[in-house]
Order: sequence, then C-alpha cells, then structure tokens
Amino acid sequence: MPISMRRKHGGSVKPALMHAGDTQTEEQQQQRQQEQDAELAQQAQELPQMEDEDDISDSAAEEVVKKSRRPKENAFTQQKLKAVHPILTPNTVIPLLLVIAVIFIPIGAAMLYGSNKVEELVIDYSRCEQLASSDYWSEIPDKYVDYHFKDTLNLKPQWKLATNDSYIYNGYDEERNICQVQFEIPDDIGPHVYYFYRIRGFYPNHRRYAISFSEDQLNGKDASTSDIKDTVGQNCQPLSIDDSTGKKYYPCGLIANSMFNDTFTPLAAVNGTDDDYPMYREGIAWETNKKRFKKTKYNLDDITPPPNWVKMYPEGYNETNVPDIQHWYEFQNWMAPAAFSLFSKMILRNDDDVLKKGVYQTDVGLHWPVLGFNGHKYIYLSTRSVIGGKNSFLGVSWIVGGDR
Repeated sequence: MPISMRRKHGGSVKPALMHAGDTQTEEQQQQRQQEQDAELAQQAQELPQMEDEDDISDSAAEEVVKKSRRPKENAFTQQKLKAVHPILTPNTVIPLLLVIAVIFIPIGAAMLYGSNKVEELVIDYSRCEQLASSDYWSEIPDKYVDYHFKDTLNLKPQWKLATNDSYIYNGYDEERNICQVQFEIPDDIGPHVYYFYRIRGFYPNHRRYAISFSEDQLNGKDASTSDIKDTVGQNCQPLSIDDSTGKKYYPCGLIANSMFNDTFTPLAAVNGTDDDYPMYREGIAWETNKKRFKKTKYNLDDITPPPNWVKMYPEGYNETNVPDIQHWYEFQNWMAPAAFSLFSKMILRNDDDVLKKGVYQTDVGLHWPVLGFNGHKYIYLSTRSVIGGKNSFLGVSWIVGGDR
C-alpha cells in the first residue's frame, strides 16, 4: 500500500510493507465503516418511534419538571452571595484592637467600680443549732462570715439560740428554735437596703423538679385532676393528688412542697444603737407576678396542703387560712426556680431610709433543714449600685476582653 494512502486514512505514517495476515485492506475498512454508519442511522430513526410507543405526553413531561428538587436559580440557593475576605495585616488588626480596648476597658472599669461600691454582709447560719449557745452570745466563726464595707468591723457578728413555744409553727418541738444574730454596720449605708436569704447546695434546675407545678393553679383556675396530673411535660407529678383522701394538693408539685420557710425579722437596734430599721415585704417580687398569681377558685373540700406544709396547716385548710398566693410574695419568689445551686431570694427591703451605723439584731425562725443534703443557708444584707448588686465578673470580663 502506498505511504500516501496510509497517511490519508490512518493519520500516522507507518512502513508500507506489512504482513498480509496482520492488516486489513482498504476495501474492508470502508465496508465496516459503512455498516457502522447505517446502524447509527437506524437507531436515530427509531428514537421518535420509541417515544410514541411509551406514550410520553406533554402533561407527563410537565409533571416530571414540577417534581424536580433543583433549587431556584438565585444567589442564595446557589450559594453565590457576595462575600468579603479581608486580608489581615498588622496595619489593619492593630488599629482595630486599639479601638476595642478604648471602648471595652473603660466600660469594664466603670462596672467594676460600681460593683465595689456595693456594701454587703453575708452570714452562714446553717449550723446555728449545733454551734450557738442558748445561754450566752458567742462569736460566729470567721469562716461563716463575709462582708464588704467602706470601714472595717469593730465587733464580730454573734449568735445565740433561742426558743419560742408560741411560734408560728404551733409549738412543734423541732420548729421552736430561733437563731438570733447580732452584727455591726460600720458606716451608714443605703437607702435601698435589701434583705435576702441565700441557699447553696440546693439544685432547683433538676428537670423533674423544675416542671413540677401547675400553671393553671397559679393562675387561680379550678384545675382538674387530669390538668395537674396528666398534662404532657409540665405537671405536678409526683405530688398532684393525696392518695389517702383523693384531694388535690394546693399548691401542687415539688417546687411548692419544698418552699423555703425560715422566717426573718426586720433589724432591731441593740447595744446602744438608737433606732430600729424597718423593712417591708412589699416590692420583693416582680411586678409582673400580679398577672400570673391569682387567688384560687377551688372549693375547700377539694384541696389539701402539700405534705411538707402539714405543720403550718395541721388541721388542713379552712375559710380563713387558705393561702392567697396573689399577695404571698415570698411564695411568688420561690416559684421562680434558680438556674444554679447558689442563689438568693429577697425577703425584705427598705428603699427610703438610710441604715445608720450601729449594731442590729435579726431573729431567724429555723424551719428549713439543709444539713441533710450538705447545704448552706445565709443571711444576706446588701445595697445596690447602677449595675445592680455586687458582681465583679461582668466588669472583669469587659476589661479582659479589651486587654486581649
């Protein structure tokens, strides 16, 4: 075969002399090419026929298009939104950090200054029954006292254990004890003086505990047994019904049953201090609680006190002693479970008068035990500043953020 013919059909130059058994003639290649072309032409002619046989209508084709999951053609679904990719260099980062520092550090310093202006006194009275004498006043161990005042204390806080048979809990032996606490206020503080109780080691954020109440009962509604017992999620289980009487607990649930019930008196002047310092219950709860807590509409024959309230209501409820939760501010505060195991609840306040320098006494009725679960309870007196109570964490966080 001539070399020129091989170049035309094969595309590359090969030697002209090749073995007859290893090659094909030009005529055979042309014949094979013609057969392939004819086969392709036949397949092309059959395509429309196949569509006719399958009877694919235009409506079916539209149906296929409608079911397509392809996202719409826009910048968001196709992930083509514009973006900025700044190049961080010392010339851009350093000025930015300086601006952040100029803003954050002064704000943090102001918060820290405001926190340090708050004056407070914290006394742990958890072991008053075990450590205080009933015959004389004794100093409270330093590890149970913490304070922050402008001036130093000249007199360490003292305590004494007393009893009162006619106390609010009907003379129960274990409910008669009173922890009397005397402490010094070294400088004038207030107005806006707040009296809290503080608890540590109690976990009100436990899921079963936190949802064990009836919102309908708190709203003053005549909630049925199924409402307080079988509602999915928030319900009063396991304290919804008294099995022995079939009556509904009011208020039902674990939160109400475990209500903190130590009692506190306002500050009485002692040791030469001239005037008592009055404190009041009004205003210790959120104003919005007025919409949530309403007087109950239950029939007295249908309800009974929770198990832990038996000593307060030994004969059950009657027309005069059913708790009016609309005006029971201590109960309203307790029904807002804290998020952590260390928390404070306001019990008394005075927003008008200055607490003069001197020595004062408060009496605490001991009714809520904490030693069984290694807990602690505290007397907590505090003023406030523009940022609220004493809390240095926020100010330190801003300073650290600006310093970074």
